[in-house]
Amino acid sequence: MNGNRIGQYLGINRGVLALSVARLADALGNSILFIVIPLYVAQLPHPIFNLPIPVLVGILISIYGLVNSSLQPLTGALCDRFGRRKRLIQIGLGLVGMATLCYVFANRYLDLLVLRTAQGVGLALTIPASMALMSTLSKRETRGSSMGVYSTLRMIGFAIGPLIGGFFQVHLGFNAAFYAGATFVFLAVLLVQLWIKDTPIETRKNSDPPFRIIDRSLLNPGILSAGIATFLAANAFSMVTTLENEFNARLNMNAFSFSIAFSGLMIGRLLSQVPLGRLSDSIGRRPLVISGLLLMAPATILLGEATSMLQLTALRIFQGLASAAIVAPAFAVVADLSSADSAGRQMSVVTMGFGLGIALGPLIAGLLVVAFFDLPFLVAGGMSIIGAWIVYRKMPETAKGKTGPINLRR
Repeated sequence: MNGNRIGQYLGINRGVLALSVARLADALGNSILFIVIPLYVAQLPHPIFNLPIPVLVGILISIYGLVNSSLQPLTGALCDRFGRRKRLIQIGLGLVGMATLCYVFANRYLDLLVLRTAQGVGLALTIPASMALMSTLSKRETRGSSMGVYSTLRMIGFAIGPLIGGFFQVHLGFNAAFYAGATFVFLAVLLVQLWIKDTPIETRKNSDPPFRIIDRSLLNPGILSAGIATFLAANAFSMVTTLENEFNARLNMNAFSFSIAFSGLMIGRLLSQVPLGRLSDSIGRRPLVISGLLLMAPATILLGEATSMLQLTALRIFQGLASAAIVAPAFAVVADLSSADSAGRQMSVVTMGFGLGIALGPLIAGLLVVAFFDLPFLVAGGMSIIGAWIVYRKMPETAKGKTGPINLRR
């Protein structure tokens, strides 16, 4: 079955499928570090940073997302200005791959901070360019399906990566995991070169608009509420990352056991992302985002009560189902509301929200767990309920033919 037939079967075109496969390899390489980093931090000297291990892990994981998210408005603007989306993706992935390879030489906590910062810069170059390319490659009638396939293939990478990372760390050591992660990221660079064709941006012929990193005229309640929804989803499901050592002690698990439970999130998304993406094309995007946030609340709160690996895995699967209902429809809403010559900046709002959630979730968890173990999950669950109310009030329905004219109030 060739690329065109596979795309037709999934309800997407060949360009979307090619970009999705390339990002699968990228996600696989990056996610190997999810399991390895907390264990690596615990064995490194950190005399300058006299803080509890969960806080150190939270800082290290969060710096990656904070750098990535804070730079996305700039890289999104550069993407819109120069239109070299494919090149930005390759430069960003190349930087991530080189930083991953350099973990082999890191022997201090400060070294890890520098490398995580470099990876954050690389990801900031990659994500807005990828999403801007997705918005032009996909059509509104099938955009939910396109975002669903894109997210699903990335989730396949995120599901397999932690398993590889946990297996390599237990049986072959840390360096083997770092080499594997770098290899997959460099493979993604090659796939982008071979499979992706850049889509030219149609610019206004009679105007030369000023270069603006943040242009408030491009924002509206729909885009902002989608960004909030993806932030809350990522914040809730990323908290577990910081607490690997605590979960291992409470539930008598090792790195590989934790990696299986951790990957429950990806299993939930893999089972539901494409069907829910297609469903958002038929019944609308807004109901799914609201339902996902309402499901995310109990799935997150109950993590603090898990007493076995099986319970932890089941709750992670429910978090995966909830995030599948939130992320792809929210991305589709922003793509629906974006214009061709500003897609980089507009799509960066929702990707920045997702990145901030992944960055702040581990940091919040590391700080709050010092009080008591359940507190991070109670806070994240409550925030998800508030997010559902915000989406109900502010997000317009953008699926074609569902609710009439799209509301673009600013």
